[in-house]
Amino acid sequence: MTNRSTELDPAGVTTLLVDADGTLFPSEEPAYAASADVTNRFLAELGAERPYSPTELQAMTNGKNFRAAAQELARGYGRELERGDLDRWVLQEKDVVTAHLRTVLRPDPAVRGPLARLAARYGLAAVTSSASSRLDACLAVTGLEDLFEPRHRFSAEDSLPEPTSKPDPAVYALAGERLGVTPDEAVAVEDSLNGALSAVAAGFRTVGTVQFVPPAEREARTAGLREAGCVAVVSSWEQARELLLPG
Repeated sequence: MTNRSTELDPAGVTTLLVDADGTLFPSEEPAYAASADVTNRFLAELGAERPYSPTELQAMTNGKNFRAAAQELARGYGRELERGDLDRWVLQEKDVVTAHLRTVLRPDPAVRGPLARLAARYGLAAVTSSASSRLDACLAVTGLEDLFEPRHRFSAEDSLPEPTSKPDPAVYALAGERLGVTPDEAVAVEDSLNGALSAVAAGFRTVGTVQFVPPAEREARTAGLREAGCVAVVSSWEQARELLLPG
């Protein structure tokens, strides 16, 4: 499945701004599985009447980091979290999830191969809502760290003066500023609706990918990514390579 668009001419593009979770590696499902215990303990403190499954939590907060999700969940219970309390929960969740992802993620030639070819033509930068330490760990265990220089990794949790999360466009705006690229010179690649909304709001043409989306959800996700403003949607990094390296 490749939906091409006349809006995407790669001729003037120098840089790819690439989301991490669910885009470079299939980390979202295992991350929510690891995060569920922490999140449910957090919800219990808020007064939740029952625990939520990882699938339910993912549907509620997909594309947002734990900080943003926790604030949103707390507001649903009429609570505003103190910064210290929020930071404590964020640290717990980050440590648990990062440790788990180190054990379950593996290198994937279907990602590494096309990305390496794209890296020969474009500069690559990672733009994520997740913490920098989680991003670094995932890039290392999936064998992608050499394709993304440390100074070209941008985290909505750690790189901004105040932590935020997609769909806030701040992390994409920061990446463009630090890299010195305009929206005409960069293309974003995103798997989630919140991620696509973030990149589009920052002015970047965005390619959606559903490579790691469960097959039963791909049609709906593709439609959602289109609605969020993606100029094309691909089902694999190989199709992304074909789109961005035509001929």
